[in-house]
Amino acid sequence: MKQQDIIILLKLIVIGDRKWIYDDLAKELFMSKSSIHAGLKRAEAARLINLKVSKQPYRQALLEFLIHGVKYAYPPKKGSIMRGIPTAYAAPPLSKQIVADSDPPPVWPYAKGKVKGYKFSPLYQSVPQASLRDQALYELLTLIDAIRDGRARERELAAKELTARILQ
Repeated sequence: MKQQDIIILLKLIVIGDRKWIYDDLAKELFMSKSSIHAGLKRAEAARLINLKVSKQPYRQALLEFLIHGVKYAYPPKKGSIMRGIPTAYAAPPLSKQIVADSDPPPVWPYAKGKVKGYKFSPLYQSVPQASLRDQALYELLTLIDAIRDGRARERELAAKELTARILQ
């Protein structure tokens, strides 16, 4: 599995039972059609989706990987202060539940971002653009970032919120 495969699967969770095609996923996620196809094949090999049967992720299996595996498989890289899009505890839905301290928040680097914070590497380079187009995807990705690098309470809240959203 590659990092972008997670984003593709999350987009399918957001889409739900609606029909989708590779072209639309590629446009919405700012990826190539071949990247989408290869990512779904890897996800199928990892038993997170069956493209022949439902074309929907196995929600329980995906949730288990996100809560227990993503922080080990894809740890974030942090960097200097820059403009970007808030993530993890600094973004919805956790920003409504956690009072931020005076430290700069984690942000995905994005030139048109309105928040100054420390660089927090997104799962994939197109995450900021794709997130600006889809609020539900944005919130799922910020919850995953809280699991990737959050404190115990942040990880617990993120896991609870992810469970509610993915298993709905």
